[in-house]
Amino acid sequence: MTTANGGTAATSGSTARTAWTRMGRTQADMAEERRDGGRTAGRPVARPMRQMGGGHGPGARGPAEKPDDFGRVMGRLAAYSRRYVPAVLVAIVLGAAGTICQIIGPDRLRDITNEIAKGLPALVRGVPVLGSVDLTAVGRIAWTLVALYAAYAILGYLQSWIMADVTQRTAQRLRTSISTKINRLPLRYFDRTSTGDVLSRITNDVDAIGQTLGQSLGSLITSLTLFVGSLVMMFRNDVVMTLCAIGASLLGMLVMGAIMAASQRFFVRQQIALGDVNGHVEEMYAGHVIVKTYNGEADSIRRFERYNADLYDSGWKSQFLSGLMMPLMNFVGNLGYVVVCVVGAVRAMDGAISFGVIVAFMMYIRLFTQPLSQFAQAFQNLQRCAAASERVFAFLDEPEMEDESGKKARLGRDAQGNPVPVHGDVEFSHVHFGYDPDRTIIRDFSASVKAGQKVAIVGPTGAGKTTMVNLLMRFYEISSGTITIDGVDARAVPRADVHEQFAMVLQDTWVFRGTVRENVVYSRPGVTDRQVEQACRAVGLDRFIRSLPQGYDTVLDDSTSLSQGQRQLLTIARAMVRDAPILILDEATSSVDTRTEELIQKAMDALMVGRTSFVIAHRLSTIRNADMILVMNGGDIVERGTHDELLARGGFYADLYNSQFARVSVAEAGDGGASASASEES
Repeated sequence: MTTANGGTAATSGSTARTAWTRMGRTQADMAEERRDGGRTAGRPVARPMRQMGGGHGPGARGPAEKPDDFGRVMGRLAAYSRRYVPAVLVAIVLGAAGTICQIIGPDRLRDITNEIAKGLPALVRGVPVLGSVDLTAVGRIAWTLVALYAAYAILGYLQSWIMADVTQRTAQRLRTSISTKINRLPLRYFDRTSTGDVLSRITNDVDAIGQTLGQSLGSLITSLTLFVGSLVMMFRNDVVMTLCAIGASLLGMLVMGAIMAASQRFFVRQQIALGDVNGHVEEMYAGHVIVKTYNGEADSIRRFERYNADLYDSGWKSQFLSGLMMPLMNFVGNLGYVVVCVVGAVRAMDGAISFGVIVAFMMYIRLFTQPLSQFAQAFQNLQRCAAASERVFAFLDEPEMEDESGKKARLGRDAQGNPVPVHGDVEFSHVHFGYDPDRTIIRDFSASVKAGQKVAIVGPTGAGKTTMVNLLMRFYEISSGTITIDGVDARAVPRADVHEQFAMVLQDTWVFRGTVRENVVYSRPGVTDRQVEQACRAVGLDRFIRSLPQGYDTVLDDSTSLSQGQRQLLTIARAMVRDAPILILDEATSSVDTRTEELIQKAMDALMVGRTSFVIAHRLSTIRNADMILVMNGGDIVERGTHDELLARGGFYADLYNSQFARVSVAEAGDGGASASASEES
C-alpha cells in the first residue's frame, strides 16, 4: 500500500502504519502545548487518510526538564546493551592497564632523576660527570619508560576502537528498535505525535547517545583509574606533599560540581530547542508553496526567530558553562604545580625527600588534576546521554498494537491452508467506533457488499467516509460489531493478511526515489517487466515512460518532472500490478484538471473491473454508475441505493447532488454572461 502520500496498498501491516506517520498537528501547536503543559492538546483528527504528505519536523518533544531518574535510565541503557558487556569489560581492562602504565611512568622518571642527581656533587668538586652517573642504570630505566608509554598508547588505541564499535552498534540497534516500534504502534499514537518527533528520536537523540556514550564511558573508566592510581603513587612517595596537592584540588572538585548542576538543564533545553528549529524548518519546507500562497513568510520567520532564540539562549549557556571547565581545571592544575614546587623545595632542603620525588610529583599533580576535568566532561556527556535515552526509551515503552503472532492467515486460504481466490465479499455489521472512548463517531454502521460491486461512499466533510475505510483496513480497531471479508472476521486474522487483500489509490500521490519500474512494482515480489509495462500501457502512461532518457529504468527524483496526473496514473499502475481483490479509491481525481480526470477515470474504470471497489468522492458525477451508494452524515448511513433511486427519493443525497450541479450551472451561466457581454462590446 502507499506510505504517507498515496499509491497502492501495502503488503504488510508495518508499511501500512509507516504510511500514516505523516499525520499530526503543526509544529507550532505542539510547541505551544509544551509551553502550557499540554492543556491545549487537541483531540485526534478523524481523517488520517487525507492528512498525509506534510512533514512536521522533529519538534514535538513534550515537557522534559531533566531525566527523571539518571540511575534508572542509565541502568536501562546498560541492560539494553548487555550483549556488548564482554566487549566493554575488555575495553575497561585495556584502558585500566594502559592507565597503570601511564601512572608508573613518573615513578621511573623519579629513578632517572635520582640516578643523575647522584653525579651532580662530583661535578662541583671538578670530577667529570660521566664517571659519576650510572648510564647503564639510566638506559635501563629509559627503555622501561619507552615500553610503558608504548603499552599505554597501544592499549588506549584498542580501548577507543572497542568503545567506538560498541557505542555505534548500540546506536544502530536503537535506530532499528525505533523503526520496528513505529510499525507496532497504533495510529492513535500518531494522532497526537508529529512525524518529526519520531524522526528526532532516530536522528538527534540516538546520535547524542552514540556520541556522548562513546566519549564519556571510556574516559570515565580511565580517569577513575588515573585518579586513584595517581593518588596511591603520590601517597607512596610523600604523604605531606600529597595532602597539599589534594587541598589545592578540592577547589576544582567544588567548581566541577557547581558547573555540572547548572549546565544540565541547559543541555536538555538545547536538545528541545534544536528539535523545535528542525521541526519548523522541515514543516515550512514541506509546505513552502502554501506559505507563499498565503503570504505566511512573516509569521514563519517570527516563529523561526522565536525557536532560534530559544536554541541560541540554551546553547550559549550550556556551551559557556561547559567551556569554563577546562580553564578552571587548568588553573587548579597550575595551582597544584606551585604548591608542589614550594612544599617540595622546603622538604628537599630538609632532606625529607629526594629531588626525584619533586620531579615525579610535578607529573603526578598533572595526572591527578586531569581526571577532574575529564570527570566533569564525562558526567556532562552522560547527563546528555541520559536525557536522550529517556526520550528514546519513553518511545520504545509506548503501548503497542495487539500481538497477532498467534493468528493464522485465513484470507485466501481453505481449511487445509491451501491458496484459494479471495472473492471480495465485505460486510459491516453493527459497527461502532470512536477515536476517543467517550466520543463515538460511527454508530451502528451496517452494510453488505458483494464481490465485484462498486460501492460509493459520499457525504459532507466529517461524515465518517474515510474513517470507514480506515476501519476496513484495520488501521483502527472498531469498538463493537464486526467487519468480515469473505465471511472471515477481519480481527480474527493478522493485519498483514487484511492488507494483502487491498489496493489503494489516494488523492495525495506518492513517488519515491527509484526507477519507474521500482515505483510501479513497490514491494510486490515476482512482478515481471511485462506485467509492469502492461499496467502502464493500460493506464496510458507507457508512451510517456518510453520518452524518458532510460525508459522504465529512469530514476524518479527532484530532477524528473512529473505532472500531478502522471503521478496519479503511476499509482494506478501500481495498484494494477498489485492485483488485489478489493480496491479503495479516495478522491483520486479531485486535484487534477478535467482532461486529466477523464484519463484517470478511464484507468480507474479498467482497474475496478472484477474487483470489489470502495470509492470516496466529493464529485458526485464520478460515482453515478456505482452499484450501491452509501450516504453518510454524522457517522451514520442516512441513505443507500443506486444513483437513480436516491435521486427519486429526493432526500439528503438528492440535495447534495442538486446543490453541486446548481453551483456548476451558476458558474457556467456566469461564464456565458461574461462571454456575451464581451461579444456585444466587440
